[in-house]
Amino acid sequence: MLFLDPNKPIATCVSKSCQGCPVEDKLHCHFTLKDLTHFLLIVLPSFLLGGAGVYHFSGWMLSLWIFMVIGYFGFIEIRVMCSHCPHYAEPGKSLKCWANYGSLKLWKYRPGPMSPVEKGVFLGGFIIVWGYPLLFLVLGYQWFLLSVYVISVAGFFMTLKTFLCSQCINFACPLNKVPKNIRNAFLERNPTIAKAWGLGK
Repeated sequence: MLFLDPNKPIATCVSKSCQGCPVEDKLHCHFTLKDLTHFLLIVLPSFLLGGAGVYHFSGWMLSLWIFMVIGYFGFIEIRVMCSHCPHYAEPGKSLKCWANYGSLKLWKYRPGPMSPVEKGVFLGGFIIVWGYPLLFLVLGYQWFLLSVYVISVAGFFMTLKTFLCSQCINFACPLNKVPKNIRNAFLERNPTIAKAWGLGK
């Protein structure tokens, strides 16, 4: 299957069915092609615009940026952030979530909060990945492309936090915006995760 069975609770959930779950419509426990497409549509403009600006300055610098993006999102982010996510506990060797679909699960599942160092690496990676094109857009005097790039990045993060981070079950992520009452309702059905957060019995 391309995605998890929408009628089957996730691996960490102790419920036998998703029917009647109080957070079913409030959290993204399962994903579809529509969710993946939505994410790609909001993130790709910033990469395409940033890549165009870097390429206009230097093709070698674009190659370096592509290497950085793949290295960060394919390996580093998976380790410091994704390995804390309940979706990482699902069977299979790759992730089936909307943000890192297809990424290999090279690290072990580690429920619980991220450490300060992990948060620093996670956020620092974002700054490097999206900050890199800014340097070349400025050095290349590409002012129009710079303005459009900044707008696309800002739009991506605003949309991400408003519509996706507000329903994400990876509570360890610094960008997570799920209200406390909904988190608690989820943790009641996922006791191993609650315990890892120091909230379990």
